[in-house]
Amino acid sequence: MAQAIPTSSRNALLSRVAAAVFGGYVLVSSATVFLSYLFPTERAEAVLAATLLSYAVYTGAIIWVFAVRTLRRAWLGLLVPALAMGVLSLVLDTFGGFNT
Repeated sequence: MAQAIPTSSRNALLSRVAAAVFGGYVLVSSATVFLSYLFPTERAEAVLAATLLSYAVYTGAIIWVFAVRTLRRAWLGLLVPALAMGVLSLVLDTFGGFNT
């Protein structure tokens, strides 16, 4: 006879899945913008290269979420770098811009 999974385990798994999907998306979108400013090529090539690299970043984010021990570390490990890259992207947009 199958035993029921405790509610706390279900909630922890649901939170990890949400972190992987939504937190990973936030991380990847900010990483794509940030990396597109760093590549020393034309705008279209830089955005394309950053977008292609974002698939690897998203895969790493998903692995990260399920590899760490605590939910707090999983969420912070995604949102802190996303926030940092978002702020750096704003700084680069203000002062640097694209190399066209």
